Amino acid sequence: MLNKLWDFIRQQGLISPGDTVVCAVSGGTDSVALLFALYLLKEKGSFHLEAAHFNHRLRGEESDRDEAFVRSLCQRFEIPLHVGSGKVIPGEKGLEAAARDSRYGFLLGLEGKIATAHTADDNAETVLMHLVRGTGLKGLGGIAPVRGKLIRPMLTVTRQEAEMFLDSWCLSHVEDSSNETDAFLRNRIRHHVMPLLTAENPRLAENLSQMALRLRKDEECLSSQANFEILPTVETLKSMPSALRSRVLECFLKQSGVKEPEDIHIALAEALLYSDKPSARASFPGGVTIARNYDTLEALRESGPLEAVTLTCPGEVILPGLRITCVPAAEICNTNDTFTVVPKGEMTLRSRQSGDVIRLSGGSKSLKKLFIDRKIPAAERLRIPVLCDEAGILGAYGIGVSVDRAADALPAVQVHFERTE
Repeated sequence: MLNKLWDFIRQQGLISPGDTVVCAVSGGTDSVALLFALYLLKEKGSFHLEAAHFNHRLRGEESDRDEAFVRSLCQRFEIPLHVGSGKVIPGEKGLEAAARDSRYGFLLGLEGKIATAHTADDNAETVLMHLVRGTGLKGLGGIAPVRGKLIRPMLTVTRQEAEMFLDSWCLSHVEDSSNETDAFLRNRIRHHVMPLLTAENPRLAENLSQMALRLRKDEECLSSQANFEILPTVETLKSMPSALRSRVLECFLKQSGVKEPEDIHIALAEALLYSDKPSARASFPGGVTIARNYDTLEALRESGPLEAVTLTCPGEVILPGLRITCVPAAEICNTNDTFTVVPKGEMTLRSRQSGDVIRLSGGSKSLKKLFIDRKIPAAERLRIPVLCDEAGILGAYGIGVSVDRAADALPAVQVHFERTE
């Protein structure tokens, strides 16, 4: 076991000379085997070894027994020990998940690399659990050898090898009674499924763990090709191989605020690419909306309509991203952002409303249709100021002045829109 463990540490670059390695020790077979193996290897690897134990206080005297055992073990070999404890409150994902979150919260708060004793059997069980629940290549990759400051040096070592290692050194361990119950999926797979499959192939755990490690490399290779500073266009995404496109979309969803995109979310984003509607949109977890804006996908910041404001002459109004000024006109000038008009009564700036129509040089058209023709994203349309007076629409920012309201002689007023961001 020791040679296999050391080979894996070197192949994966898990430990470097000078590192502080904190071994998480529950007191069970696997964690005691890892702790003692690292103890034997620390001089060879030139690293500093410490240990950590978290008492979940879920099994009464048994939990305290485990803590006392770990304290005694570390004292025997003069290994510095960190001990934590806390009340575990079951959340939506259940007691097991809550206990794991508490344990890792404690471990990750320690200095150094945190070594956990996940074995080839644990990795095989994880792969089978993912298969039962439904998974893709990432789930078939099982347990990661490295995740942040967490390292898993025993992924090529079987549980049986760990037991034999302890026996050869006459080292004891403690048993966690919760491992005997079938209340958790992992235990049911460990007690009933794994023995049946192992009867067909005694090397099942090793084979599944090695398969997971290979598939994890395949996943890393594909994912590395999915990193884009700017999301490719819709047509480019559609032309990609499906395996790459799904990973690009997953990365995009994460960047847009969807913390843990699932297959259903990636499929929903993919459906936007193939939608017949160039302005299609869909809602995702976390209050995220993804919209198809013709040849691009974008995350929308939903915003409501502008609050109507009065514009006086001379005067100035500040709107999000815009400064609108109104002064007596010195000349006739009409562009997409400058209107010279003769208002009738009070001027108002507001959002587009249903039924709004503006007359341009090519004829009258609804603002809704114009926004679509100009490929203005749907999420931005309510933030485009429309200039009105008591007689109707004078013009719309980015669209232009209504030709039947444009001044043809002075005196008149000039309204100018200027971006501020």
